[in-house]
Amino acid sequence: MKPCGEDDADAARCSWDVRCSGLARATHNPIRAVVENLHLEPNPGKQLIALSLGDPTVFGNLQPPGELLEAVQSSLESLSYNGYTAGRGSQEAREAVAKYSSTPGSTVDPNDVVLCSGCSGALDICITGVADPGQNILVPRPGFSIYRTLAEGCGIAVRSYDLKPADGWEADLVQMEQQIDKNTALLVVTNPSNPCGSVYSRRHLMDILEVARRNYLPVLADEIYEHMVFPGKEFISMGSLSQDVPILVCSGLAKRFLVPGWRIGWIIIHDRNGILQKENNALVAYDILKRVEGLYPVMPEGAMYMMVGIDMIDFPFEDELEFLQQLMREESVFCLPGQCFDYPNYMRLVITVPEDLLKEACHRIADFCARHHKTICTLPT
Repeated sequence: MKPCGEDDADAARCSWDVRCSGLARATHNPIRAVVENLHLEPNPGKQLIALSLGDPTVFGNLQPPGELLEAVQSSLESLSYNGYTAGRGSQEAREAVAKYSSTPGSTVDPNDVVLCSGCSGALDICITGVADPGQNILVPRPGFSIYRTLAEGCGIAVRSYDLKPADGWEADLVQMEQQIDKNTALLVVTNPSNPCGSVYSRRHLMDILEVARRNYLPVLADEIYEHMVFPGKEFISMGSLSQDVPILVCSGLAKRFLVPGWRIGWIIIHDRNGILQKENNALVAYDILKRVEGLYPVMPEGAMYMMVGIDMIDFPFEDELEFLQQLMREESVFCLPGQCFDYPNYMRLVITVPEDLLKEACHRIADFCARHHKTICTLPT
């Protein structure tokens, strides 16, 4: 080892000095920051039921379609796709995504498709491809934390516009527009919503587009849950509505096809529509929790989640973090706190678990609230 001396001041190196990069220091994941500081101690006498991870494959009750597995097996056995391909993805793959994403009223051109490493990779490309350090983007609150993680690490500021639970988590358009200034580069819209499970109407999407139009602001439409829409609700892609506002639509295979680990996502600028044929789990959770004093579930309309408000005044806990830690200790049920989505006093439930486990989890939550509520609570049956 070479010691440093006065004569070495201008030398290249004379000791170890490996530092964390500015990008790494600036990158922050709010979900991990919150969850890793929770002291989670499940009740050893009860099976752990985790309603926290947005992965539809966790419990094994939802399986990818056989056609998908057969297609991948056939591709592997052909030995034709083991080499490097175009940066945007192979022509054949982009044509398949374009066909899949086209609707009778709007045809997607394969040249408008960019294949990415999952929808998260698509979001990364969109945010960093449009916004420069020193600019800002608008994201929903409550909203998924990845937008903030991707932007702030690159020196892009994040501003939040509020969603209104009383109005089915529609955006506060007045407050949204107040957040826009000359440095705003992008408006992020999540539809269907994570964590809220809301599905926006054509009218509301048009209202959002009008805000973007007046302010010459492009839109990033995170539509990874596009086909997970309950009966009676219609998903409308923002790309199909806009005549003049640039729309970057991000989606992928992860949620609908139940293969998040495959990391197949894409960016397109056109529309697609879809309906999920399953609403039972949302109704199961909502019907139980809506009768629990101190809890205020908001019925979702799509995606995989339900947001449940917690009236902290009714419970002897400082905030929802303490509430959820104690719930874990006593009932072995874990939900993500609203603080993970910049929306305190709420918790997010994943509703794709098997129905019997979801019922059990909701009844445990009800039992927990009954024990700790400051007034007598009548438990649902």
